Amino acid sequence: MAQNIVVQVGQCGSQIGCRFWDLALREHASLMSTTNSKKCIYDASLSAFFRNVDSKNTSLSYPSPIHTLKARAVLVDMEEGVLRSILASPLRDLFDGEQFIRDVSGAGNNWAVGNRFYGAKYRDILSEEIRRQAEQCDSLQSFMLIHSMGGGTGSGLGTFILSLLDEIYPKVCRIVTPVYPSKDDDVITSPYNSVLATRELTEHADCVIPVDNDSLIDIVSRCDSSTKIKDDGRRPFDSMNTIVANLILNLTSSSRFDGPLNVDLSEIPMNLVPYPRMHYLISSQVPAPFKITTNSSIPRNINQIFRDALSPHFQTLRVQPNINGVYIACGMIIRSKTIQMSDIRRNIDLLKLKHMKFVKWNEDGWKIGLCTVPPNGLPYSLLTLANHTCIKETFVELKERFTTLYRRKAHVHHYTDHIELNDFEQARENLNQLIEEYKQIEQTSGLLDTNENENLSSTNIPRLNVLS
Repeated sequence: MAQNIVVQVGQCGSQIGCRFWDLALREHASLMSTTNSKKCIYDASLSAFFRNVDSKNTSLSYPSPIHTLKARAVLVDMEEGVLRSILASPLRDLFDGEQFIRDVSGAGNNWAVGNRFYGAKYRDILSEEIRRQAEQCDSLQSFMLIHSMGGGTGSGLGTFILSLLDEIYPKVCRIVTPVYPSKDDDVITSPYNSVLATRELTEHADCVIPVDNDSLIDIVSRCDSSTKIKDDGRRPFDSMNTIVANLILNLTSSSRFDGPLNVDLSEIPMNLVPYPRMHYLISSQVPAPFKITTNSSIPRNINQIFRDALSPHFQTLRVQPNINGVYIACGMIIRSKTIQMSDIRRNIDLLKLKHMKFVKWNEDGWKIGLCTVPPNGLPYSLLTLANHTCIKETFVELKERFTTLYRRKAHVHHYTDHIELNDFEQARENLNQLIEEYKQIEQTSGLLDTNENENLSSTNIPRLNVLS
């Protein structure tokens, strides 16, 4: 069994990480207590995210106090608030002191402070702790980085750590789950932070599964009847964090548990990312990962499950793959005791025929995983990962927000103590290049009009060669 190390950075990353560890423990405790006659022994699936520190005591009874497990994790925040709350929670025994890397002053919603100042200050400490965690793995499969894009610590120090992982462990898969800010985000500099961070994600990640706050709020409002946005505008962050935490659990389920078709995490970028820079995947989960209270929340048949998997209502990113663009590749990870491979093949054929347009050179670009262990509290789940050109809409919108600020050089002086104006220019150019690369895929698929084709033909976009 391969192991994974979770690196959670900043307030957002730490809150999602806290929810992830809680759900992971509940999932394993529930499964092991009902299927193992010896009750809750430490097994290979549990070792994917946890290590056992007491071979004589292998029981797991959560949420009772934990004494034998330590999370394979590094927790980083330049403010102490969230990390301090973890130390006061039932999860505190999952971590030792060295796993917490923290400061007190914060990065001030400034990518440059997080990346350049705190990155340099904590580089050696970060490197040492990452190495310590890696040395405690028998077969290190991936680093899973969770952070926000709009703040200073998450975007700046988070992407610094990503580049550090690329430097120290270039052959270990780096999967990133970044949270993009809402359009009405109250951090005025979030467009700067997001564009500067996106450049680092493009250069150093193997696979990026972005989510945005607007989509998470939509899913919560639509699917969780017990949780609503408060009258004063406060957002249901616990439910939003639950969505992202379950995304990671479902993503890794096929490598943690038995099933007729297992998927190693390294196979995700290998099969869904034909071009190194175009490694951004649109995710959706069916059903929404909340306790089911009404039968209407569950699709009535298997075919409906797969149709819902392509619905924007379940996407964690606000884009329109059913209207714009073309699929480059698509993956599905199913968790169910009852769904069979024949059901999957039949429904994929129906989806390709009626609902999906693939690039001509990769019409069979599918990756399927089937795990026989359903999520805790749900009868099944279907996680879809789509490499689709419509993701450029997210980058176009981000570029427009960036340009609105940068045209007036608003707030730039807060950054130039640590970076040059050229860093802004390079980050914007990286975003432009990424947008044009997705447009080129659409051009070769006949989806752009004549004017757009002419504009593309005049640009210096490197020719994309199809991987064999």
